[in-house]
Amino acid sequence: MTGLLDINVILDVLLARQPFEVEATAIWKACDEGRFKGHVSAVSFPIIFYIVRKAAGLDRAKECVRVCLDAFIVAPVTRDIIEAASALPGSDFEDNVQIACAIGAGLDIIVTRDPKGLKNARVPALSPAELLMKL
Repeated sequence: MTGLLDINVILDVLLARQPFEVEATAIWKACDEGRFKGHVSAVSFPIIFYIVRKAAGLDRAKECVRVCLDAFIVAPVTRDIIEAASALPGSDFEDNVQIACAIGAGLDIIVTRDPKGLKNARVPALSPAELLMKL
């Protein structure tokens, strides 16, 4: 199974955000073990860097980017992805870019703590708990 990991799931691990860290860590472990192929949108990296830098400093932000590059497949954000995201309904452009990335990469699911925010996606959105049940 392949899926795009939303920023919130990744940050749950990187910033040890409770109570969400447990499920997010289990998903990360499933990626490490090859039971799930986790992808991260290229647009997520500057957002992750920014949030981690504000919360934990520059060195930790750089480390987190490296860790994510080592752990996940990067889903590219191209002009076609941006155009596809612009054509999607809804007012959250960042969510639309995530959806377009998942579609463009041919992924099975999007993993997010806010699956209702992606309810109109052509790719099913699952919560971390829902994904763990499937694995």
